[in-house]
Amino acid sequence: LRSRVTSQTILTEVFFEEQRVRRARSPRKRGVLGSVVTMAAAAAPRQTPLTCSGHTRPVVDLAFSPITDDGFFLISACKDGKPILRNGMTGDWIGTFEGHKGAVWGATIDNAALRCATGAADFSAKLWNAESGDELQTYQHPHIVKAVDFSGDAKRLLTGCNDKGIRCWDVGSTEAPVVTMTGHTGSIKKAIFDTTEQLCISGGDDKSMRVWDIRTGSEVKRVDLNAAVTSMELSRDGSTLTTTHGSTITFWDPKSMEKRSEKKAEAPAYTASLHPDKRTFVWGGLDNMLHVCNYETGDQLEEYKGHFGPVHCVRYSPDGEVYASGSEDGTVRLWQTRIGIDYGLWRFAQSTESDPK
Repeated sequence: LRSRVTSQTILTEVFFEEQRVRRARSPRKRGVLGSVVTMAAAAAPRQTPLTCSGHTRPVVDLAFSPITDDGFFLISACKDGKPILRNGMTGDWIGTFEGHKGAVWGATIDNAALRCATGAADFSAKLWNAESGDELQTYQHPHIVKAVDFSGDAKRLLTGCNDKGIRCWDVGSTEAPVVTMTGHTGSIKKAIFDTTEQLCISGGDDKSMRVWDIRTGSEVKRVDLNAAVTSMELSRDGSTLTTTHGSTITFWDPKSMEKRSEKKAEAPAYTASLHPDKRTFVWGGLDNMLHVCNYETGDQLEEYKGHFGPVHCVRYSPDGEVYASGSEDGTVRLWQTRIGIDYGLWRFAQSTESDPK
């Protein structure tokens, strides 16, 4: 998959430049994957999301890779059973991982963007080569796997299962997990390593979050909530844990699990992501909208409509210039953080800045 990225990117950029010149007199007002979005000089810049097609059923999880020498990448998990890897800046399709026999509920990329992991309804998690698309390992489970997360060195894989257990695997061995952590009384929605990687944090349908010592498999701390956890994100610097549950977006200190702040949303919130600079966050949910809010005050700054179904997942890119959303409508959409800046496929006739990349 990734071995063709460089040549594909060069050809794509040439094609996009030709299309931009050809269509300069007739600016596009909708973002469609594979076309440069050019706005007229007289028009005030406005949010024009790029629509990334390819899935046929609801998109339920997203993950960006860190920035690598080859750029950064985006993987999406979908109920159609075929996770897709894309260019993180443009949304361009790179490849589809084929091998699961059921809905894929979770997906992630390692820090080097060399391997991906997915969890699915076929009672398995799978490890993939992100460059070739080959399936490397299959980790069998007793029930549906909805959460996957790599350790920083990608030598361990964390999985969360509907059997209420969290498992830590040595990625090189599929015989049995290194440790299994039990205590939740409902299905596991999310499970992630903390920055020490000696602990992990999980959230489930039992309206609780729990911290576990991976070395012993014992529960270290429990936080009870008023609703089931629907999403969980640890900031890349490890300083802030963002969760959604019910109609609440909450920010936590991941070391103490003390609440820092929270926002009561106007609709059930299914997902939220904190910008890398921690000035804003974006959330989505049952109302089909994307809401951008001030992190310090919780005040809403912007809201955007584009999806035709509830928003199940949203994540900021590692450079903070875009955020990706996945929806019940079966699409992934890319949205600009700074509207009016030339970036990726977005071109503005009167841009204040050029594409930083």
